[in-house]
Amino acid sequence: MKKAIFLDRDGVLNEVLTSRVKFVNEPKDLYLLEGAAEAVADLSKAGYDIFVVTNQGGVGLGFLKEKNLQKIHTYLNQLVQEHGGVIKEFAYCPHKPKAGCECRKPNAGMLIDLANRYELSLPESVMVGDHERDIEAGKKAGCKTVFIGEEETAADRKAPNLQAAVPAILNLLDHRKQ
Repeated sequence: MKKAIFLDRDGVLNEVLTSRVKFVNEPKDLYLLEGAAEAVADLSKAGYDIFVVTNQGGVGLGFLKEKNLQKIHTYLNQLVQEHGGVIKEFAYCPHKPKAGCECRKPNAGMLIDLANRYELSLPESVMVGDHERDIEAGKKAGCKTVFIGEEETAADRKAPNLQAAVPAILNLLDHRKQ
């Protein structure tokens, strides 16, 4: 069983709700946060599989077409690869926010599905997110958790951004060998 790193997308890797971005509905709407691609590269070089797990209710609500979501993820992956990072897979929940599905965070369905398909050890893995729903999903899956932001959190660690979180993420993964 392998260890993995699960990253939320919006607010961890790319801007959301800023002066230039309200929703990411096309690749041109995606702006990486400073240091995010470099952080993914550092985590990739440390030898861990990295997965993006993201709620994309805009698909179910009809604001975002799945083919555009695929293009956004292809573009995001290109930006990360330019810095030496590798994202193994993008998992997303396309359902409406109140659909009651198991895949929408704070439920752990996306993490459990990825763990089953890639033979990942969830207790030895880390979920990183900028909302408590991300942290809750990680905890439900049995992962260690890292919160991106300044607010109070139930996460195991927190950092102001993904780049600053890299040491904490690696520390949590390394300490799981015990």
